[in-house]
Amino acid sequence: MEKLNQITEAFSGAVWGLPLLILLIGGGLYLLIRSKFAPFLMLGHAIQVLRGKYDDPNDPGQISHFQALTTALSSTIGMGNVAGVAVAISIGGPGAVFWMWISAVVGMSTKFFTSTLAIMFRGKDSAGELQGGPMYFIMEGLGKSWKPLAIMFAFCCMIGALPVFNVNQLTQAINDILLAPNGVEVGFTSNLIIGLVLVGITSIVILGGLGRISKTAAKMVPSMVLLYFVSVLIILAVNIDVVPQYLSLIFTDAFAADYFPKEDTFLGGVVGALILHGIKRGAFSNEAGLGTAPLAHGAAKTDEPVREGLVAMLGPAIDTLVVCTLTALAILVTGVWETTSNNGVSLTASAFGEAMPVFGEYLLLICIAVFSISSLFSYSYYGTKCMSFLIGADKKHYYNYIYIVSIILGATTSLSAMINLIDGVFALMAIPTMLSTIILAPKVVKELGAYRQRLKENKA
Repeated sequence: MEKLNQITEAFSGAVWGLPLLILLIGGGLYLLIRSKFAPFLMLGHAIQVLRGKYDDPNDPGQISHFQALTTALSSTIGMGNVAGVAVAISIGGPGAVFWMWISAVVGMSTKFFTSTLAIMFRGKDSAGELQGGPMYFIMEGLGKSWKPLAIMFAFCCMIGALPVFNVNQLTQAINDILLAPNGVEVGFTSNLIIGLVLVGITSIVILGGLGRISKTAAKMVPSMVLLYFVSVLIILAVNIDVVPQYLSLIFTDAFAADYFPKEDTFLGGVVGALILHGIKRGAFSNEAGLGTAPLAHGAAKTDEPVREGLVAMLGPAIDTLVVCTLTALAILVTGVWETTSNNGVSLTASAFGEAMPVFGEYLLLICIAVFSISSLFSYSYYGTKCMSFLIGADKKHYYNYIYIVSIILGATTSLSAMINLIDGVFALMAIPTMLSTIILAPKVVKELGAYRQRLKENKA
């Protein structure tokens, strides 16, 4: 197991460096400036689209705008928001949260472009079904000579979509919050039982296909965000006197990090390491630029690509600016980030237990159980879509069997191995997604201008 940890850590460290940071953040800033901040100026319109004002059941696609967003959010609002933020703070301190925010703001622009492209350049799978996603907009937008880039994305996404991190952290939470305190012996056997229960729940939903996944996500996502929001507001109310202090610390610490040894940083600066760490955790949380969200948004019922891009743009705002910030403040104001050696989901659980001694940890367990299980549904869809692209739609169901086995793997292996593996593969997914999006950006800008003109003339 130690050897596996070393291999995955080396792999993650090799791909997550300055070049990828430039591609994700520099590329996102380029897209933001290229669009003249138009997506942000159309925020009100995006909410109208999300609420169904422009829905047409006769439009091509499989699911509504709202179902597309909730399907995408059910994968992004998961353990990245609860455990990922805790990992960021325990390694990089409060300042890491600021760089997660920067990642989200830039990520909103990136998601607008990638999800607009997912509708603009939809392709057909081997069964003749209309599909969207990075591998399709690479093939349809850039041409067949770019197919190696599309294959790279699809292959990496099949691995990145495996639910090992989510399952690992949910298992840890059940052990720490529910089993161990009640005298149940925690070990391989208990982990295996948890894994088998998750396999049963997941199988019922994912074997029903996208329709069942999107309907389940549309019901679960809004309620889980609301429950988590209320829970953290209680924690902030209990510690209201220190909330301003820690909000300020997030900003001041972002440029004065003392959490990294100098030899671990690029450009020899601790701030550089903190920025990279915050961006990495932000990308892990909202997945902007990685290419997963366009797989869900590419299935939306619409013939207006810009509309879906605007809906997708709301994802990082909800995911990182709201949910991740709530988690960060809960950890900071309770002081557990300085007083315990816990990491990941256990650190967040400590914060809930500190503020609400009797029921806090159990409340968190309910939230993260819903977060994790809903994420399991969406990721399976992403993986089957990629397998369909690689070996044919008639064989895509084989991915679900690999996926179900990986749930058992995630429940019975260590956190560090899981998080490094997924981090590394996510980084590789970002390369084809961002390169193709930057090349195709002028076509999105042209489509955006045409759409705004149609809106002005009441033709859209």
